[in-house]
Amino acid sequence: MAKILVIEDEAGVRDSLVDILNAENFIVDSAVNGEEGLRQIHEFKPDLVICDIMMPVLDGYGLLEQVRQDPQLATLPFVFLSAKADRVDFRNGMDLGANDYLTKPFTHDDLLRMIRTRLGVSSAVAEKTHQQLSALRSSISTALPRELGAPMREVIKLATTLIEEAATLEPEEVVTLAKAIHRNTQRTARLTQNVMLFAKLERLSPDQISADTRSHQRTDNAAQVITEIAQTLAAEYMREDDLEVALEPLSVPLSEAQLRKICEELIDNALKFSAMGTPIKVFGSRGDGNVTFYIIDYGQGMTSDQIAHVGAYLQFEPETEATGTGLGLTIAKRLVELHRGEVLIESIPGQQTIVRVALPA
Repeated sequence: MAKILVIEDEAGVRDSLVDILNAENFIVDSAVNGEEGLRQIHEFKPDLVICDIMMPVLDGYGLLEQVRQDPQLATLPFVFLSAKADRVDFRNGMDLGANDYLTKPFTHDDLLRMIRTRLGVSSAVAEKTHQQLSALRSSISTALPRELGAPMREVIKLATTLIEEAATLEPEEVVTLAKAIHRNTQRTARLTQNVMLFAKLERLSPDQISADTRSHQRTDNAAQVITEIAQTLAAEYMREDDLEVALEPLSVPLSEAQLRKICEELIDNALKFSAMGTPIKVFGSRGDGNVTFYIIDYGQGMTSDQIAHVGAYLQFEPETEATGTGLGLTIAKRLVELHRGEVLIESIPGQQTIVRVALPA
């Protein structure tokens, strides 16, 4: 059965609640104030908290504020119980993260209805979270082995050819094989670096990057940097003729390394998810207080649902399509957002994808 914690300083109300809930076969514990209640939350680990507002030592608002600051308790169902029922009190509780509000006096049916509703919502959320985690684990177990394995298999194949046929190969053929080996090892190294970078970025928030730090992270020759990256990647994909670049002089609030990483991932995606012979367009300008640049491809595309659920290790297409790990796009978005910018994606499946990067000028 579900575990319910009752936090109430009035003994009569507290005992009545405990008796009712015990009669309904819930596992019940109680506390007389917010401070004691906080200890009980950590020790008893309830599935639902019913808490009075006006209490000594630590009131209900103060308790809920501390509860919601703990990531492990962020989704704990929390219901306020109080005789104070005006709109301001209700709004204060909801703003702090309360899930419901039960006003004294209440009936037996009111109490049980509220509990069943809250536990039902909590169960549904838990089930959805479990499904999402299962899908993520499945995606990781598929994505990483494939993305790491494919280039390594190619390296082994090319190296074997080089060893077995070294005596008969022309110098230019040796160089071609060496370049292919280098390209595939670079791909593996980049994925490994992305895994580590993603873990680092997930621990940061825009508030942790000071204004002074951001003021020193600026690239004044952004157009040149973006153009260089686009041309280098197009050459690697042997698609120099597909590339169209039209950039005004740009200065962006990013270090050159950060700008390179963002553009590398976004332009690589455009090349990877579109066919040879289709255009890859990169253009940008400054205006309205923002620096904006666009990357457009005419390839695989994404549905609106796929765009809404873009994330690391999440894949949408069958293995016969180009898939990737989702890390590159996620890293690019995080880097832009950490610098108060945004990445917007518009796409028509099978036709076109437009990635818009906007940064404060």
